[in-house]
Amino acid sequence: INISVFPPSNACIGRYILNMQITSCGHTYQRCLGDFYVLFNPWCADDPVYMDNQAHREEYVLNEHGTLYEGVHKHITSRPWHIGQFEDGILDICLKILDMGASYHHGSDRDHCWRNDPVHVSMVVNHMISSHTTNSIMKIPENNDYLKGTKPFSWNGSVPILQQWYNGRCRPVRYGYCGSLASVMCTVMRCLGIPSRVVTDFCFPCSIENPLGINEIFDCTGKNLCGKDKLWRYHCWNESWMARRDLNQCCGDWQCLDPTPLETGRGSACTGPTWVRSIREGELDLDYDGHHMFSRVNSSYVGWLSQNNAKKTKIFCNAWPCGQRLITKSVGSEKFEDITGNYKYEIGSVKNKESYYRAYRRIHPGYCNASNCHIERELSSLKNPFLSDSGINMRLKMANCPMYGEDVQLHWLLENLCSENKTLKFNLSAQIVTYSGCPMDQFWKDSVSVTLGPREVKKIPLCISFSQYGSHLCDHNIMKLVVVSDPECGEVLMVSRDIVINRPPVIVKFLSQPRLKVPCTAEISFCNPLQEDMKNCVMTLEGCGLFKEPMTIDLGTLASNQQARTVVEFTPYRLGNHRLLANLGCHKF
Repeated sequence: INISVFPPSNACIGRYILNMQITSCGHTYQRCLGDFYVLFNPWCADDPVYMDNQAHREEYVLNEHGTLYEGVHKHITSRPWHIGQFEDGILDICLKILDMGASYHHGSDRDHCWRNDPVHVSMVVNHMISSHTTNSIMKIPENNDYLKGTKPFSWNGSVPILQQWYNGRCRPVRYGYCGSLASVMCTVMRCLGIPSRVVTDFCFPCSIENPLGINEIFDCTGKNLCGKDKLWRYHCWNESWMARRDLNQCCGDWQCLDPTPLETGRGSACTGPTWVRSIREGELDLDYDGHHMFSRVNSSYVGWLSQNNAKKTKIFCNAWPCGQRLITKSVGSEKFEDITGNYKYEIGSVKNKESYYRAYRRIHPGYCNASNCHIERELSSLKNPFLSDSGINMRLKMANCPMYGEDVQLHWLLENLCSENKTLKFNLSAQIVTYSGCPMDQFWKDSVSVTLGPREVKKIPLCISFSQYGSHLCDHNIMKLVVVSDPECGEVLMVSRDIVINRPPVIVKFLSQPRLKVPCTAEISFCNPLQEDMKNCVMTLEGCGLFKEPMTIDLGTLASNQQARTVVEFTPYRLGNHRLLANLGCHKF
């Protein structure tokens, strides 16, 4: 007997057991025919997650190969990520996540009725990633201290994280960061049938006091002081595709879900789902956490100079609003797609201003009846004056794209906009910062006096050697260079530049074409670019469809300029687009 099961589009997702009742000769008995799983179906037009574009379904549901974008908005870096939604056991782990998080919104999960609604399912998954008090999937290290766990940037994919959580009796995996949290959520959502993707936002504000403003404070040497506000260099979250019945949407659209717990003034919490279009339009009371998401892509930056920890002075600088660039992986390509226009209209346009005024009135109830001119005056009073208002323009331009072990070369460009001479004393500073905006070691300082003739343009070369920054650089590979004028000269001018140091490449080469259940080999090579030994070198490998468990290779100590080559052998266990990911760790990074 062939039996076909056609679950309705509003069926609850999960594992079902199929029993058959047989009556024969007056006797009735049951026979278990097996079990099956019901998931959301983006191919079904009646399903709330329906997506009508086949190329988009292949990318956002079926693709197991992801890309994480990091760095800073002027220097975007990328690294591959194994999403792994079809690996053995992952579906059962995803359903376990729903079981563990069921009480988050519903108190009891006896009727499972919420499991046919992607909105509630996404809220439960979002909460379980890192916000659950005892059983969250992953923890973020406090104060960048991860000695009691795995380095957040050493993960290559979601599968080992989910397996470690499941096999460890649902205790949080230590440690992750926003990129791994968003990627794990993407794995769970795709596994459950909900189209999803990871988004990276560059210049991401985390402010407790002013939801639409972010303050950075510097001392007279240019050192970034640790204040309450943090300007993240980048932040990753998840977007999922669904029709929001609670918003009377008849068609699917992207919803923003941020699983990283962030401080909101009323404790830390994850956010979403928030309709992306409502963020762009400033319709903040339409949705969950709309004001939080709007502020994260529209806050204004304000720079201050602190003198003797008492007096604060606004700096002349060319500040830009936060959320300068939002990107995600392109459909069918490893390149990124710029989706900034989905979150905000072009800066300065009429629609952008209308949206901002609309949101401002909702975030600040005291301005609910204020005119646009009143709000604009208030905003103008908070902004930094432009450098050009002081009669001088400055900018820092990279002269090279530094690799780990290389010196950082820049050009400091100055232009006198006035018709008289100008002489100024400047303090220069270089400081390590984490991706989450925490200032760390100030490892380099200098002072210089500059005289500019009328309308003169001057280019001054700057160099920061590896010997100066190498011992201070942390996992994030980001430093901040600041040039600030001496306060005794009058108006305080500042220009800054975030600099990313590229990691040396790990080269992966298949020595034979991977074929199902046929032994295959690959060569992994790496060269130590430093003029010193690299100690405790460990290579972590993860192969999509190639081997089930991550592979760790101890390379020991690599001498200066030594080339390390390792050949690994494996037998592909399933068909697909195979990919081998390699991550190198050592005492340096």
